[in-house]
Amino acid sequence: MDLPPAIPQDQLAALTPPTGDLADGDNFRIVFDAESSKLPQQTRAALSAISEKMQSQKGLRIQLKAFAGDAQTSASAARRLSLSRALAVRSFLIENGVRSTRIDVRALGNKTTDEITERVDITVVER
Repeated sequence: MDLPPAIPQDQLAALTPPTGDLADGDNFRIVFDAESSKLPQQTRAALSAISEKMQSQKGLRIQLKAFAGDAQTSASAARRLSLSRALAVRSFLIENGVRSTRIDVRALGNKTTDEITERVDITVVER
């Protein structure tokens, strides 16, 4: 099985921490290495900042939408990997004080039209 092409370095930039309060509709993106569910080290500081803000802003929830693979990847394998990625992000948030009941997870596998397929999108929503 051929691996997907490498993601350009400019797309692997660290997740930017939020600068102010979180708001409904705020979006963040974590890009993963191909075929990996290991949370990228450079995203941990920003995820910690998001966790901290979530603890003080009780009226917000987080939606995680995870993707993996490309059109050549089986739907089953892509969905499993995307779920593993979403759970890695979820676990980090929980370990840093966000209640599990405030996090929604969707593993979408390779169902995306976005150029970057190896990712978890984080969306902040009001309860």
